[in-house]
Amino acid sequence: MSPPPPPFLDAIVSRETRDRLEAFVALLIAENERQNLIAASTIPGIWVRHIVDGLQLAPLAPRAGAWLDIGSGAGLPGLVVAIVRPDAPMTLIEPRARRATFLEEAAKNLGLTNVSVVAAKAEAAHPSPAAVISARAVARLDALLAIGQRHAGPDTVWLLPKGRSAAEELAITRRTWQGSFRLIPSLTDPEASIIMVRDVRRKAGR
Repeated sequence: MSPPPPPFLDAIVSRETRDRLEAFVALLIAENERQNLIAASTIPGIWVRHIVDGLQLAPLAPRAGAWLDIGSGAGLPGLVVAIVRPDAPMTLIEPRARRATFLEEAAKNLGLTNVSVVAAKAEAAHPSPAAVISARAVARLDALLAIGQRHAGPDTVWLLPKGRSAAEELAITRRTWQGSFRLIPSLTDPEASIIMVRDVRRKAGR
């Protein structure tokens, strides 16, 4: 049985969107019985820990343009964003076949016509510059920029949820990468941050 959505959700999304999010939560919990998508211990708090954590990215993104989610796994945050941003073409990159299949089936069951799934590593996927690149719990920031750079253009906005290590990862990244970096406090965890990156490029000689 899926935990009910928090009451405040009705104030930030439409009824139709809430229904789709509830349907996604049910699909995610059911699939978690077959493959380990999220830690079982997080299911009671799934709405804040996983759903609202993804929802908070949408207002930070440009209002137009394609979105690329690297290492989508359970569809977090990619499918969550696709539900609340049906206007944005969403590409989910996931190298693990079973998870990619789940993403395809979930998008179909939810009626998300804006979603496409690429079953490959980001390094091997056909490059297609996106307006937004997101990734959650995929790699350390400097490695993630290297992995995703081929999919980024000069105006791409990177939205990367990070935990307590955000500031440390950013300090390490600045040694080899330059650009505009901003730490945004997470709405779901006072010790976590979202790293927003713009105009990023590797430093000369690095």
